[in-house]
Amino acid sequence: MEKRIYNFSAGPAILPEEVLLEAQKDLFMLPGVGMSILEISHRSKTFDAIIQGADQGLRTLLGINDNYTILFLQGGATLQFSMVPLNLMPPKNKADYIVTGGWAKKAAKEAKRVGAVNIAASTETENFVRIPKQEELKLDPDASYVHFTSNNTLYGTEYKTEPEVGNVPLVCDASSDFMHKKIDVNKYALIYAGAQKNLGPAGVTVVIIRKDMLERSSDSLHTYMNYKIHADNGSMYNTPTTFGIYIIDLVCKHLIKLGGLDEMYKRNVEKASVLYDYMDNSDGFYRGTAHKEDRSLMNVCFRLPNEELEAKLISEATKAGFSGLKGHRSVGGLRASIYNAFPKQGVVDLVQFMKDFKAKN
Repeated sequence: MEKRIYNFSAGPAILPEEVLLEAQKDLFMLPGVGMSILEISHRSKTFDAIIQGADQGLRTLLGINDNYTILFLQGGATLQFSMVPLNLMPPKNKADYIVTGGWAKKAAKEAKRVGAVNIAASTETENFVRIPKQEELKLDPDASYVHFTSNNTLYGTEYKTEPEVGNVPLVCDASSDFMHKKIDVNKYALIYAGAQKNLGPAGVTVVIIRKDMLERSSDSLHTYMNYKIHADNGSMYNTPTTFGIYIIDLVCKHLIKLGGLDEMYKRNVEKASVLYDYMDNSDGFYRGTAHKEDRSLMNVCFRLPNEELEAKLISEATKAGFSGLKGHRSVGGLRASIYNAFPKQGVVDLVQFMKDFKAKN
């Protein structure tokens, strides 16, 4: 192909072109090292500088202080569904889960293997079209923690601010909107996120954990499942995903160069508004599935008048260079994922394509 197409995939997702070009240059040989980034030892001084750079980049962008440890792990958010309760649920062995979509359900399912799970709120009966309101939450003040999912890729909903949980530690699966704006990390006991949306390639999971929470990790845990072991070993108890962490380092430098996460949030709001505003004024031809006040800036989910038209649009869009618009297999419809690196021009071009498709159909 002669040019890059527009990648609307929900993940692994689009990365900044500047980062990809730099990685391409270093793929054969890192300057001054004589070998590829894919070949260097994770115990080398070169990689130590890379992982420290990624750590510092995250701290700079999110304002993370020394009360928190940043871990670069593997296994995706899926492994965290188990690691969180195994490490944090004892000794009370009970936790609150707010269920807002498929991934939140899976997190709660794994937690139930460890202890008692209180579903503090769920919008499943409404097909997850909205986020539960604060007054709907039935929280246990004695819970070990409260778990929520900040953005729901399958259903296109997103928390605009954290739920209020009192003095109970707050845990967040931020996989699909991590780094799309600046958040107050101090409100959280633990944040975890797969890197493959806004931060890097598939394979790296970032865990930001408040240091006092590490004391909950029992010595009886299987070694790899123990947060304290990973913290004590600087994320290198086993061989880390060296290339993925290298990309995270580059992405952080790129975001800082652009002006940080406040600038990214401004851009993300502008991009999403272009698409949502058109859909809202399309006389019902394109219908957003999430409640307006809970719409995601990252994953725009929508439907057409019927499934035949949806299939036709996806087919024609793919031929026109718009990839990844098919909704998740469990919910159908369409989904445009417009993460940090997705260009505004791509959203403008998609809207024009949608206008033309509507005129013809």
